[in-house]
Amino acid sequence: MERSIDKRKAWREQEERLVARWNAAEARYRNAQAEMARQQPSAGDEGSSEALRLEVQASLAEIEAVRRQVARLKVEFTSGKRY
Repeated sequence: MERSIDKRKAWREQEERLVARWNAAEARYRNAQAEMARQQPSAGDEGSSEALRLEVQASLAEIEAVRRQVARLKVEFTSGKRY
């Protein structure tokens, strides 16, 4: 029984870390999108808009990585390997 509780605790911590990663990436994405919307296209802001575009791409990549990991956990759960 003790081993089962330890596994569940470890799984719950892993799930909490995934939720935190998702929320952080989603917040970065929203903030970068909002900043891009605030900026007016001008010749002098090309560097900052490029940095924002890269931030949007990085945050979307992180969201996709977390989504894939959640999908793997879902398969483990439905196959009975979790909980």
